[in-house]
Parts: sequence; C-alpha cells; structure tokens
Amino acid sequence: MVAQNGKDLLIKVDMNGSGTFETIAGLRATRFSLNAETVDVTSIESTGGWRELLGGAGVRSASISGSGVFKDAGTDERARQIFFDGETPDFQVIVPDFGIIEGPFQISSIEYAGSHNGEATYELSIASAGALSFTAFV
Repeated sequence: MVAQNGKDLLIKVDMNGSGTFETIAGLRATRFSLNAETVDVTSIESTGGWRELLGGAGVRSASISGSGVFKDAGTDERARQIFFDGETPDFQVIVPDFGIIEGPFQISSIEYAGSHNGEATYELSIASAGALSFTAFV
C-alpha cells in the first residue's frame, strides 16, 4: 500500500436501515483498528517450549474513532439517534487501497467540545456488534 491521503479514509452509516450509506460529515481525523484475541494452547509438549495458539478461536473485533466539526445535520442527528436508541446499524469503513469493511457497529461514545472563539467539535467511537464483511479493492 502506497502513501494515502488521510481524508480518503471514510466512515459511512446506514441512514435508514435500507442500505443507504452516507459519509459521517465533518470528520477530520479517523482511526480504524482490527483486533483478534489469541487462545493459548501451549502445553508441556510444545516444541522447544514455544507458545502455541489455536487459529481462528479468539474473539475478533473492530473499533473506529474519529473527530471533527459539525457540518451535516442529517448524519449528526443520525449519530445521536443511534446512541440514544442503542441501535447497531450497519456502517462502512472505506480504507483506500485496502477495501471496505461493513457490518453492525454500536456507538460507544460521543464527546462534544467547543471553545468561546472556535468551532464546536465532536469525537465519535464505535465498536463492532456482529460479523463484519470485507471487500478488497482490486
């Protein structure tokens, strides 16, 4: 993967449950993380005393966070609705030259901030809430 423009990493949310995805507006910085827990199956018989892991057995998860400014009333309102209703709608994460990760996520935190002489800002964190799919860019 070659150098990419950070603004090209997009987080989109299903606006109404019909697969209509819109980019969450105003995000300036985003971070995406894939995780897999390991299951240690090391025993006294493990070759050379090296740790052995059971492939495919751990819990997999994804987390996304972003920060930015308010720009679009529709996606701002949708994010608030998702949080207060405890919904787990589908999100899409578009990573340039990598692919699209899609599936249910829960908004785990929304933080709002603002200074007297500056713009209002927010930070958003979401966590995977089910199976995710991956579509590679070719």
